[in-house]
Amino acid sequence: MIARNTTLAALATTRFGLGARPGEIVAVAADPRGWLLGQVRPGPYAAPAELAGLTSGQAILAEFIATRQERNAEKRNLSAGASDPANGDPVKQLVATVRQQVLPHYLAQAAARTRIALATTASFHERLVQFWSNHFAVSVDKPIALGLAGAMENEAIRPHVTGRFRDLLVAVETHPAMITYLDNERSAGPHSELAGRVARRGDQGGATRVGLNENLAREILELHTLGVDGGYTQQDVTTFAAVISGWSIGGDNARLAQGTPGVFQFREAMHEPGAKTVLGKRYAESGLAQGMAVLEDLARQPATARHLATKLARHFVADEPSPALIEHLAHPFHATDGDLPSLYASLVHFDGAWSAAPAKFKTPQEFVYSALRAFEVIPQAPRQLLAPFELLGQPHYKPGSPAGWPDRTSDWDGADALMKRIEWSSALAGRLGDGRSAADAAHQAIGDLLSAHTLAALNRAASGSQALALLLMSPEFQRR
Repeated sequence: MIARNTTLAALATTRFGLGARPGEIVAVAADPRGWLLGQVRPGPYAAPAELAGLTSGQAILAEFIATRQERNAEKRNLSAGASDPANGDPVKQLVATVRQQVLPHYLAQAAARTRIALATTASFHERLVQFWSNHFAVSVDKPIALGLAGAMENEAIRPHVTGRFRDLLVAVETHPAMITYLDNERSAGPHSELAGRVARRGDQGGATRVGLNENLAREILELHTLGVDGGYTQQDVTTFAAVISGWSIGGDNARLAQGTPGVFQFREAMHEPGAKTVLGKRYAESGLAQGMAVLEDLARQPATARHLATKLARHFVADEPSPALIEHLAHPFHATDGDLPSLYASLVHFDGAWSAAPAKFKTPQEFVYSALRAFEVIPQAPRQLLAPFELLGQPHYKPGSPAGWPDRTSDWDGADALMKRIEWSSALAGRLGDGRSAADAAHQAIGDLLSAHTLAALNRAASGSQALALLLMSPEFQRR
């Protein structure tokens, strides 16, 4: 029984967590499942200490809005012939200024996220935070998102990871990061008050353009709730976009001047009036509440339960999860009205999730986390913390699309990607030196999952650092 619990402890820390730190497998062995479930019990939210001192998303966005107003003023001056060639293009200068303003926030957020992952004793909980952040992906390759993606994770996702999915969904979709990333802040209905004012001025083709933007509506349906095969139509997308027209942010100038800069703002004048039908259900006109009602119903759809169950099962258990596992997760999730701790408990209690045979190939982020946790290495400088993720192809908050980072082996095990892992592993092992026992480190990091073949290879290595590099690149360490 002790040996079996030690094996389960190794699986708990590597498959469900972010990798074992020295002594963790032994500590978890008494009750591996209980160790996991204890991390996801409902309770008051307490922000990790590493987040103290970070600038709020509201303040970052307010600064961005102020700079954009300055940029727009410069554009108007250029149009009026007021450019100063001796000082270069002022618009380009202001764009560079925005990046200079926002980049330090991104570095601070990503560094804090990494430190939490490396130091936490609740790595299952932290993995879930990052799972949901990837599910509701906001990619920083869009300039406005550079300082907001981490803020959304900290402000909308972390507080709701052990609550109900409906509350998590609302918090994310109304966070300024999501609103601006998917361009909903200026989405206005064709029959809205604003559209009427523009039509009366007769300048639809001029600087003031009014229309629906379907980006947010589409991604909520396709990615965040029902899934691509969830039974919605293009008409549902268009109608839902009308439902959430006016979901915006405060601040800006001219017609968007009202509200606190950088805070979610429902703009009644931009909202498409009238009752609307989404997925066959009619929603009476109720302003902001109309969109909230649609979100609540989407959170309760059986298709949403199946979509989330499939993604969670794929992330934790197998690239192609079994229908039995998906149903095992989806049924209680739907039955409990989207209670997330119940969903996690169903995963933990599914016996098939505890097979000793590794089924998941670690993404670059998972690999770096587990390697640095195994050796208790936490670089202090933000750029040192973040460099491995850039090198290995998975920088924080930069999946490149709203779909998030992929979660299958074939997306990460290419020859070039493996060569970069070897290079980084060798460099890390070289910095650690020859004073550590790779065999001891292997037992601490992967426990009973260590094979006799790998152990023999470690013992035959020409040096201690070479043995550490071999450990990091071993099949047991590369998979979970």
